[in-house]
Amino acid sequence: MTALLDATGLFFKPARDAFPGAVAAEWAAAAALDPGAVGPDGAWRLDFRCFAVADPDGSGWTMIDAGVGPAEGPGAPWCPVPGRLPELLTEAGIDRADVHTVVLTHLHEDHTGWAADAAGRPFFPAARYVVQRAETAALDRLDPVWDWVVEPLRASGQLHEVDGGHRLRPGLTLLPTPGHTPGHQSVLVERPDGRDVLVTGDAVVHAVQLAAPAVAYAHERDPATARASREELLARAVDRGAILATAHLTRPFVDPPGAGTR
Repeated sequence: MTALLDATGLFFKPARDAFPGAVAAEWAAAAALDPGAVGPDGAWRLDFRCFAVADPDGSGWTMIDAGVGPAEGPGAPWCPVPGRLPELLTEAGIDRADVHTVVLTHLHEDHTGWAADAAGRPFFPAARYVVQRAETAALDRLDPVWDWVVEPLRASGQLHEVDGGHRLRPGLTLLPTPGHTPGHQSVLVERPDGRDVLVTGDAVVHAVQLAAPAVAYAHERDPATARASREELLARAVDRGAILATAHLTRPFVDPPGAGTR
């Protein structure tokens, strides 16, 4: 499993505005968990990360999320575009044509930027792109991700919509974690030669939500549902002894809270 850091930048609002319910002790705990996220004057420094998971037999790859994308992509108004994913794949020895599945945890622009290009061509030409049906159903047709991702992938026959939990292949399972968006999903990667990995997507976007999972993010569509999903996901990670793979923390892999008390 390979973490691919597409971009790093400052969020468009201070961290305390993005998580208005967090208190001083929780911010201190978050800073200890992820010191790299503490930017100047209260800014939130965050990474924008994808993950590539190799097939057990080495025959191909599954991508989890598709980064911030190119300079002209839908993330341009606020993301640190262009991202570096194309060159990172080359450096990692991953041919785009060998990616057979792209899991989109949700349809926000910072997770879908390299799904396609401005001409509507899928970035991964042989891949099926897997998204929850609830996610596409809830996406506003005026959202730029609709024209950048959903329409071209439907037109090419590469958009694969699923409902609920779904086993992509042995060792790779989709877990519905709604709340951040209506059809948000996370991914369980079972590793026979080591610790399982839970790819969180935006169920966890900042270490303050590891320090205090009840803390809501200002841009969650349904904060109560997002909290329940986050708490269930973190409990699952502790129960399985799994490590978390994070999209936005400045550390790609972190232990879930309570992991040392199992």
